[in-house]
Amino acid sequence: MSKPPKEKRLRLRARNDVDEGLAKMNPQAMKYLEITDKVEIVVAGKKRFVFRVLAWEKVPLNEVWLNAQEMRRYGLADRTIATVRKPIRRKLVM
Repeated sequence: MSKPPKEKRLRLRARNDVDEGLAKMNPQAMKYLEITDKVEIVVAGKKRFVFRVLAWEKVPLNEVWLNAQEMRRYGLADRTIATVRKPIRRKLVM
């Protein structure tokens, strides 16, 4: 049985300098969470989003920067706390 992916509660920040579909994270946080190309963000255990991720040194360790308009469209407020992890790839059983 495989171990569950590492996850951490981080603060989502709305930024106008981030492209849609992209998230910016601190490289140290990405290394700890074993994130390479995509990140999964879960809010309140109900809303689940997957973004391409970019390592950016200027992002604080406890934050994830997202596009402000995209956050508004998804109903996410600035400074929301969310669970951040490597996307879970589920295998289809046939």
